[in-house]
Amino acid sequence: MSDVTNEPMAEPMGGGPAESIGAGTASYVYLAARDIPDDAVAGITGLESQPVRLVRNAGLTAVVSTVDLAEFGEDGLRRNLEDLAWLEHVARSHNGVVHHFGRQTAVAPWRLATIMLDDERVAGLLADWEHQLKASLDRVAGCSEWSVKMITELSADQRTETDQPTSGTAYLQRRRAEYSRQNSAQEQAAAAADRVHATLSGLTAASRRLPPQDRRLTGHRGEMMLNGAYLVPDDRSEEFSALVGELGADLPESRLELGGPWPPYSFATLETGA
Repeated sequence: MSDVTNEPMAEPMGGGPAESIGAGTASYVYLAARDIPDDAVAGITGLESQPVRLVRNAGLTAVVSTVDLAEFGEDGLRRNLEDLAWLEHVARSHNGVVHHFGRQTAVAPWRLATIMLDDERVAGLLADWEHQLKASLDRVAGCSEWSVKMITELSADQRTETDQPTSGTAYLQRRRAEYSRQNSAQEQAAAAADRVHATLSGLTAASRRLPPQDRRLTGHRGEMMLNGAYLVPDDRSEEFSALVGELGADLPESRLELGGPWPPYSFATLETGA
């Protein structure tokens, strides 16, 4: 069984470098691309409802907006990164800008909360990362990111009052049998997840297996046996979606959840080391 979800691929990550602290403003960097027309930013706003603008250098273009250092400076970030509501707001605004331009051209998103002192520093960032950026943009051109999650119900042994063991030996035997069944089901589900990932990867330009997500954060039931990210050529997206449906139909104890398309967060997101 295959379900389509519209969750954002990117999850809130740690903050990027803040180059200044105290009063004033700074430039928040959303993404880089090879070229974005000047009129493409008309009417587009980012964090704090500030208009986005373009910074160009080294044959590359960055999309930035102005933020207040009282909130995004070193001290402000240290405080705000502990606030989940603040993180969600920033992540949604960040993703909104990346998604907007990702629908128009290949983009390399910067890590959430990448802050530079001013646009001149942003231009320097483009020059410093020129080769990495251009390689990332070449890799993701004409592709979008999709996610596929495999959720498996590893049901516990069903017992009734009449099935209660009559002795300590019978109880131990039952416990060993339950453990064996659960272990076997876990191994079968893991093998199925491996097969699904390998089959889907055959249609992609690149693929990654990400750590399973915590059900306390996602609300999913069952065990997440696969959390895969797939860089799919846009002209194969329908084929990829159909394949997910076919694979899901052959998994009676599991379901596949398909999400996307999104900008290539798992394959082109960059983080400065400054």
